[in-house]
Amino acid sequence: MGARFFCENCGAEVKRNSKSCPKCGRSFANILCPACGFEGEEQLFSAGCPVCGYTADSSGNNPIPKPGKAPPQKFPAGSLPFWAYALAILAFAAVLVILMRQL
Repeated sequence: MGARFFCENCGAEVKRNSKSCPKCGRSFANILCPACGFEGEEQLFSAGCPVCGYTADSSGNNPIPKPGKAPPQKFPAGSLPFWAYALAILAFAAVLVILMRQL
């Protein structure tokens, strides 16, 4: 069985070449990977998501990653890794030092 497509607005299954959802009417421009959020044209998804490898089993429910590809690490909403905060603080300190030298 080939790839199955679903409306991200209402969840209804749609035909491969549909330009809009038959249930809610939402227009489609690209395909969105439900696992990693990558968005692109249909031909990029011929063997699953080109970024994370997501594909669906015959029921369309379970992610099946490609061998050797790990899904991208996800952080809770509003949370960043520690190094991002440390880098921001260092950048802020560097700007302060530069401004203080100009006085």
